[in-house]
Amino acid sequence: MTAMLRPDLALIGEWVGPNSRILDLGCGDGTLLAHLARTRGVRGYGLEIDPENVARCVESGINVIETDVDDGLKDFRDGSFDYVVMTQALQAMQRPDRVVSEMLRVGRTAIVTFPNFGQWRVRLALARGRMPVTPSLPEQWYDTPNIHLCTVADFEDLCALRGWKVLRRSLLDHERRDDWAIRLMPNLLAEVAIYMLQAPGNGNGRRE
Repeated sequence: MTAMLRPDLALIGEWVGPNSRILDLGCGDGTLLAHLARTRGVRGYGLEIDPENVARCVESGINVIETDVDDGLKDFRDGSFDYVVMTQALQAMQRPDRVVSEMLRVGRTAIVTFPNFGQWRVRLALARGRMPVTPSLPEQWYDTPNIHLCTVADFEDLCALRGWKVLRRSLLDHERRDDWAIRLMPNLLAEVAIYMLQAPGNGNGRRE
């Protein structure tokens, strides 16, 4: 049920059109794919590098391929999917820009989520001379998988530079709520950012 999902995953579930083909990059244990299959009738695959998560996907009947997303999506043809999704993994990629470009090549629409490194808790920790530890960045500096953190402003600059069209955006606080204050000062208050993107010249990829 949606109530059992992380709020950001539940929101993605509302954005994805029914009966779509979906590719979930860094799919974890397959929670999002299982939810979308059950509630939206989607079909597709997950890509995951962790063998334990791959095993959990297989146990749950999720179609999963064990691979490193940083190696690219060369095995998938252009426009193979309606949606390509990557949740809370963009900052762990070697080249996040290339990964998003590949998402928009193989999918009509891309959905990405990431922790906002411009959020006030992060700024406060850095002002104190410490690496931040927050609800969306819970690891210590020495064991974090994150290598390319960015702010909401950074990501939107990249979208403008590459011509990626932002179809939808949701910015959430530490309790995964989207309210008027965050919309007023997104780069300062948002803790998690969720974007739906399309490549230049692509038609509306959503199936509503």
